[in-house]
Amino acid sequence: MSTTTGTRVEVRYFAGAAAAAGTDTEHLELPAGSTVDDVLVALAAAHPALRPVLEVASVLLDEVVVRERSTPVPGGSQLDVLPPFAGG
Repeated sequence: MSTTTGTRVEVRYFAGAAAAAGTDTEHLELPAGSTVDDVLVALAAAHPALRPVLEVASVLLDEVVVRERSTPVPGGSQLDVLPPFAGG
């Protein structure tokens, strides 16, 4: 049996977030107990062009809107980064 002490998260980017990150999706390994804010800090460090997008983006954790960035991220979660959209 294998034990893991980290949190693996799949991050999906949409629209301008994907352009800024240079990818549509990626996987992150973070320490156990990481929060949404920890994920966003790691993403900003990995993709400096993504920083301004993260400041205004909506974030979904397992398809639920995140209101508190201190929300814990369970291992195996999916985090979506959605920049503001225009249109009608």
